[in-house]
Amino acid sequence: MTPIERLREMSDEELRAHEGALRESLFRLRFRLSLGEMEVLKTYRQTKKELARVLTILRERELGVRR
Repeated sequence: MTPIERLREMSDEELRAHEGALRESLFRLRFRLSLGEMEVLKTYRQTKKELARVLTILRERELGVRR
């Protein structure tokens, strides 16, 4: 999991690349969950939250909002 400060320091291109990697990871984790591997549930939830953080930062930049 990447700290929010580190995410905010990334450029838009880096965030887009990270978003793609997180989406790929979610796809793989979702597949593993469907196979009954319950030990990946925590990782799945953390990845979803990190993806939401990345998308929020990108949207803030798009709107010009700064916290």
